[in-house]
Amino acid sequence: MKDLPARRLLLVHAHPDDESINNGATMAKYAASGAQVTLVTCTLGEEGEVIPAGLAHLASDREDRLGTHRVGELAAAMRALGVHDHRFLGGPGRYRDSGMMGVEQNHREDAFWATPVDDAAIPLVEIIRSTRPQVLITYDPEGGYGHPDHIQTHRVAMRAAELAGEPAYRRDLGDPHTIEKIYWNRVPRSVAEEGFARLRAEAPGDFPGIAALGDIPGVIDDALITTEIDGTRFADAKAEAMRAHATQVEVRGSFFALSNHLGQPIFATEFYQLVAGEPGAPAGERERDLFAGLAGASRAAA
Repeated sequence: MKDLPARRLLLVHAHPDDESINNGATMAKYAASGAQVTLVTCTLGEEGEVIPAGLAHLASDREDRLGTHRVGELAAAMRALGVHDHRFLGGPGRYRDSGMMGVEQNHREDAFWATPVDDAAIPLVEIIRSTRPQVLITYDPEGGYGHPDHIQTHRVAMRAAELAGEPAYRRDLGDPHTIEKIYWNRVPRSVAEEGFARLRAEAPGDFPGIAALGDIPGVIDDALITTEIDGTRFADAKAEAMRAHATQVEVRGSFFALSNHLGQPIFATEFYQLVAGEPGAPAGERERDLFAGLAGASRAAA
């Protein structure tokens, strides 16, 4: 097996743009520090709504070419973040965007939501065993906000992490590997509230409306946050990566909107909940490094 960097981080997301909105600063920070950062995106986001009128023809109910376009957007976003290892689960287009919960697209034969979890986990097990990450980031069981592809991404990521460490499982996919720490994307309620207060004070007229607290995925009580990553130095890189996803995201300063045109804050400090593995901070304190407590890997990021 080839030599691997001392710190290896894997992120598993549902659609292009999710990674930049949720983890852009974290990804840029660890990539700049020399860590191996691997992104796996589960669908091409074919069912997304298109913001620019000039690109509306790409939508699934017209030319159905949005997925291919979003592959290019994701590549541009990864360049902005300095991430060189980004992959689509099973290859580009293997699993199709399932649309919002309750729509006909949920039941398409190739929809990610309709795919058995153990089947979709197979290509991710192979990625885990080849990249051998110590840390995995994905969504909580509700997918942050209930989108079927986000829920399925959680299930597939957690199952793949389990199967990758089982010595008897599919040795043709590589040598077993156990991920030492698993995190879910989170936002502390106080930070979300402060971000909206800042938006109302600094840019009240920049968007047609302002999103509600419930529109931010993964908001939980502050006490449940185990880890915060200060990505302030990489705020511009995160904003640039989000801007690259132009069909889905409109960035204005330190705020953004999705296709609903409701303003939201961009968070340069990103937050997580450790759900598997040993914490790398004393009880009652938050980790400041995803690799904290891991032998040979807990070196402060850039």
